[in-house]
Order: sequence, then structure tokens, then C-alpha cells
Amino acid sequence: MSVASADVHGVVQTLTQSSNTLFLLLGAIMVFLMHAGFAFLEVGTVRHKNQVNALVKILADFGVSAIAYFFIGYWLAYDAHFFADAQTLSQGNGYELVKFFFLLTFAAAIPAIVSGGIAERARFYPILIATFFTVGFVYPLFEGIIWNGNFGVQAWFEHRFGYGFHDFAGSVVVHGVGGWIALVAVVFLGMRKGRVRAGKHTNFAPSNIPFLALGAWILCVGWFGFNVMSAQTLDGISGLVAMNSLMAMVGGIIASMIAGKNDPGFIHNGPLAGLVAVCAGSDLMHPIGALVTGAIAGVLFVHVFTYLQNKTRIDDVLGVWPLHGLCGAWGGIAAGVFGQTALGGLGGVSVVVQVLGTLAGITIAVCGAIIVYGAIDFFSGLRLSEEDEFNGADLAIHKISSTSED
Repeated sequence: MSVASADVHGVVQTLTQSSNTLFLLLGAIMVFLMHAGFAFLEVGTVRHKNQVNALVKILADFGVSAIAYFFIGYWLAYDAHFFADAQTLSQGNGYELVKFFFLLTFAAAIPAIVSGGIAERARFYPILIATFFTVGFVYPLFEGIIWNGNFGVQAWFEHRFGYGFHDFAGSVVVHGVGGWIALVAVVFLGMRKGRVRAGKHTNFAPSNIPFLALGAWILCVGWFGFNVMSAQTLDGISGLVAMNSLMAMVGGIIASMIAGKNDPGFIHNGPLAGLVAVCAGSDLMHPIGALVTGAIAGVLFVHVFTYLQNKTRIDDVLGVWPLHGLCGAWGGIAAGVFGQTALGGLGGVSVVVQVLGTLAGITIAVCGAIIVYGAIDFFSGLRLSEEDEFNGADLAIHKISSTSED
């Protein structure tokens, strides 16, 4: 190779590396912004006396998540750490550092999901301790199995069934795991005071529909970074992912509007249900398959959340288990169904493996959450006192309310 050719090759390589770094950085920023969506969705749903706590909890959870994932979780999932000098870490335009940032925003979605389920009655610091352990150990255990091939599980799937477990952007790895962890936390905390009166369930109305809608819109926009930029490099980007995300979102909107009888809470959560479900197979489904996947997710969310609120003692405030846990599980299976070439997909996926992988994610999430939340509940307690719950988490924990007393 001539000197001129070598120079050109070096320039092209540098440009490619820097472009990929910028691409993934933009994705990380978009997903980071989604945490504002989580916050405002919760703020708009909870009662006024718990709005400050919702905002603080999401941001504090992100800070704790970053520490847990930086020192433990990322290392556990990818056998990579940051105990090196800055010159070494910044090689390749710092692409590996930006990759950590991108994957951190995924990991931090776990406590953000949990937060919506346990709202209005959870103690502050015990929940942050739970965040540290779920993000540092539980989530990366399954993340590493699926996205890094740890423990030979993916290799066994490929050997036994011909294909590995396919989860392009985290229907199961992120949303399913987060939703099932949340279910365990919700069960440990029990129902909010006043939810059952004279033997009948009473539902607390959302405190601020505009804030709820703002949260949903932020999440919807950021989700295109969540899904499309999961390619992690420019040469891997696919318009199919964007199109499928769009169609699943639309399917969720229409289905939840009909099934939810025009309820604004359902209509604004419907697109999120569709987007959760399409994450896994967004890179291989046909757009019509994505539309159906999103529509089924929208109906699933509306009916399961309604049943939980009116017929059970599972007090999931934002419905994060049906939205993320069940729709995430459906998304893992849907990738195996609508990814088949017979249904217009790109193929390379097995329904059996998708079911087994989904069940594995649920098992790890539930078992890990029982250990973490069970231990914290035993040693320190998870729930606010009855008086603090009555006064609201804003005053009990943060000594301030969301509105002026003037």
C-alpha cells in the first residue's frame, strides 16, 4: 500500500469512527431524554402531594444507576471496565465510552419503570438501594446473557434450535425485565391507603393529564433513538426499524383508543405499549406485522391494567407491569412470530427460542427482585408510614410541595 493510500485509509477510518461515535452519542442523548418522559408520565398520574417525589425519584435513580452500572453492571455484562488511563479509554474517538453511555440509559430505564409502579407509598433511600442492586447485578446478568453471549446460553440456543434469542432493542432485556421487577416491588409494597373502600376498589384519577401527555410524547420521540440507534453504528442503521417502530406505535394508539373507550390515560399509554412490544423484532418484521404487534399490545395493556385496578390487590399505579412486563414479553414472542419469512419478515428467528428466552428473562427478573426487595423490606422496610403516606411523599420526604401555599 502506498503512502497516499495509507493516508486515505487512515482518514476514512478516523471519519468512520468519529461518525459512529457521534451517531451513538446522539442515540444516548435521545434515550437519556426519555427519562424526562418517565418523570412527567408519573407526575401527571400521581396525586398532587406526590409530584415532587416522582420528579426527584427518577433523577436520583439515574444517578445511582450510573454508579452501579459504571463500577459493576457493565463489567458483569460485557467483561469491560474503565480502570485504565484516559488516553487508553479515548481510543477510537472514545466510541467505547459513548457505548457505555448509551447502554447506561437502557439500564437506568429499569428503576424508571419500577418507579411508576411503586409510586405514592415507597420510602426514598431503601428504593435507591434497590436500584443499585437491580442495575448493578440483576439486569446486567440477563443483558450479558442475551447481548454478549455470556454463560453459553445463546450458543446452546443456536446449537439446539438453529437460532439464538433475538431482542434487537430490548423488549425483554430492558422492558420485560423492568416490568417483572416492578411487579415484585409492587407486591411487596401492597396497596395504597384508600384504594379499597367499603369492600370496593376506588381508583385515583390522574392529577394532571397535560403532564401525563407530555411524558408520553417525550417517550414516543425518544423511542426512535432507543430502537433505531440500537444498531450502534451508522452502517447498521435501518429504515425498517424506524418504520416498524412507527407502525407499532400507531397500532398501540388506535387499539388503546378503541379498547379504552377514548380514555386519555389509555390513549397516551397505548403508543408506549406498541413501542415496548416492537423493540425485539423491529429490525426483522414487516411493517404490517409491527402494526399488529402494536395493536395487540395496546389491547393487552388496557384490559390487564383495568383488571388489576378493579379486581385485584396489585396496586400498580402507572400499570408498568402490563405495559412493560407483559407487553415486553409479548414483544419477545412476537419477534419470533412476525419475524418469519412466511409472514413477510426477514427470518433468522425461532418461535420456540423466543418463548424460552422470554421465560428466562422473566425468571431472572422475578428471582432477582425477590432477593433484592425481600432483603431490603426485611432489614429496613420499603413503605412509608401511614401518616407519611397520608401527608404525601413530597412533604414526608422532601419537605416541600409541588404548589405554592401562597
